[in-house]
Amino acid sequence: MSESQIPMGDQSVLPIPMKSKLADGPLNAPQFSVPVQTNTGEVLSVTDPRANRAMVALMDMNALQGGAASHFGGPSAFAELMSALHGVMFSRAQKNKQKWYDAFHFINDAGHCENGLYAIKANYRMAGLSLESLKGFRSMDSALTGHGEAHLFPEGVLVSNGPLGSGLPQAQGLAIADGMLRRKRVTVCALSDGGAMEGEAREALAAIPGLARKGKVAPFVLIISDNKTKLSGRIETDSFSMEPTFQALESLGWHVMRLHDGHNLQACVSTLEEAIDQASLNPSVPVAVHARTVKGKGNKKAEASATGAHGFPLKSAKELLPFIEELYEGVPVPEEFIQWASELVEKEGKSSEKQTDQGYAATMLGKWPSEKVQVGVSSALKKCRAKGLPVVSVSADLQGSTGVADFQKAYPEASLDVGVAESNMISTAIGLSLSGYIPIVDTFSQFGATKGALPLTMANLSLGPVIAIFSHAGFQDAADGASHQALSYYAQLGSIPHVRVISLSCSEEAERLVSQAVESFAHDRKEGRVPPTTVFFLGRENFPKKYNDESQFELGKAQIVCRQLNGYKKSLTLVANGSLVIEAMLASDLLAKAGVGSIVVHASSINHPDLQTMAGALRETNGHLLTVEDHQMTGGMGAQLVHALMQEGVQLNVRSLAVMDRFGQSAYGAHQLYRLHGLDRSAIAEAGKRLLER
Repeated sequence: MSESQIPMGDQSVLPIPMKSKLADGPLNAPQFSVPVQTNTGEVLSVTDPRANRAMVALMDMNALQGGAASHFGGPSAFAELMSALHGVMFSRAQKNKQKWYDAFHFINDAGHCENGLYAIKANYRMAGLSLESLKGFRSMDSALTGHGEAHLFPEGVLVSNGPLGSGLPQAQGLAIADGMLRRKRVTVCALSDGGAMEGEAREALAAIPGLARKGKVAPFVLIISDNKTKLSGRIETDSFSMEPTFQALESLGWHVMRLHDGHNLQACVSTLEEAIDQASLNPSVPVAVHARTVKGKGNKKAEASATGAHGFPLKSAKELLPFIEELYEGVPVPEEFIQWASELVEKEGKSSEKQTDQGYAATMLGKWPSEKVQVGVSSALKKCRAKGLPVVSVSADLQGSTGVADFQKAYPEASLDVGVAESNMISTAIGLSLSGYIPIVDTFSQFGATKGALPLTMANLSLGPVIAIFSHAGFQDAADGASHQALSYYAQLGSIPHVRVISLSCSEEAERLVSQAVESFAHDRKEGRVPPTTVFFLGRENFPKKYNDESQFELGKAQIVCRQLNGYKKSLTLVANGSLVIEAMLASDLLAKAGVGSIVVHASSINHPDLQTMAGALRETNGHLLTVEDHQMTGGMGAQLVHALMQEGVQLNVRSLAVMDRFGQSAYGAHQLYRLHGLDRSAIAEAGKRLLER
């Protein structure tokens, strides 16, 4: 926004002029296009939705070959809506001789659909994107992250997205700012039905029309893709129907336009044009376009799957061309896509970047079988329930990723999915706890720490503790990017009274410690005591089931996983946790080759560290301590451990490796981010040698 664009009116204090970093609108028509008709009878070329789906599929296969997961179902559901919207926004701005971002704010609150938006921009050859640039999707070398990140791709993303429901309230703020300035810019927000389940989204659904009635909101259009599907399955089957929520929009003050077929491109254009016109004529009544869509649209198998192909449904590049041919419904596939698919077939199995879960962390030691830590979680919960302990599971759509799904399959009568609503999940569990149950909540670490901090505080204030399983900790959710990477989780939850934070590194440890937490919870309740809330953090990749045969896993105790001291003049204690334990053990081997001894300790208990074990190891290594973690340096395991040791008067020569005040980014695997942030085995070994030189 330039100063000349700010209406002076009676504004006594003007905002600081902000220049948009978004790329200007396209100079060319879309490369792969179809014609539609505007409501004034003009012919408009917009992105061919079939091409959009094809580009998404090709991008996803590129990421898959690198070792990253991707999304097809969501962007396929939005293909016609986004094609129509961008065509309308760009053409109207051009007709009025405006920058498109001065005429419209566009916010995507369906973060898993960002790849479809990258494809649209590349199709218009704007924001520096092309078909070639799409091939780097989700890689370390690309700004095209798993979810849109404004700090990495400001030319193409206005508001970072990822955590569902967080974009709509930010869009509300943008529209309020325009309202304060009496600007007629139209704010458009795209929201999924799953995102509409989130607390932040529901608050904004009430606040936007309420404030608009008071003249505080500029023209606002909400586009809802209602496909009745979330990550783990069908919304109505697994949790509850969202239809009453959408029916209630009118009573909240929205003008609701029903689009019964969100895949009729012409209907999308006509409806969105009408929505924009109505919102512009009467900003006091925001407009919601409720569009029925099909997740996985374009592929019958994807459409029929339980999740609508939330992830990418193909396993091999050899399946790509038939998949794209089905998307094109008998119409010839563009040669560019055929060539791209051929490149991927040729590349298959040869990518040097590909590091599967099984191939990277799991087999480095080569001594024990490997599996996900989640296996130990589900085993513990099932065994505890089988013993007669009143374990109940309350999930928020991610049980298939956290390890809780197997428990829910075994005990459906003791399981509940509240939908995409992490705060509500934990608060629901408080009530179950106060009723004598042992509630287990689960989600990704980032969402558990951010959206769960207040309800976890209330759990302990209300004397209704819970047990939490928070997976994909640290950089372990590599491909989804910064919005999904929990790098502050110890600091956020470790200071809540009566909460103990535990880091899990392997499935055998998970089975033992989760079982102990459940059993001690039951024992405390029977004795009339209030148990602590126990929060378990774990990764997503495969790891060895255990690290040595002497492991005696005990809740609250640190575990010495490796000892290489004999024959070395210099030595240090190397403390790691969770997913970085294996990197620390491999660093120990590198140090041994350099003539340095070490004791590797897994600090599983984060905010109540096992000082006895730590002090004993430090006595053997003359007080030399190196900590490593994929957490921010501030408030992390190292900070908490060192402070506790110094409080006890333990003499230290200490160095810590952690994330240095930075967000993450997408990568094909966590190991790439460990290397980027100086947390891999080589960096650990070098830091150990420097520590001993001081």
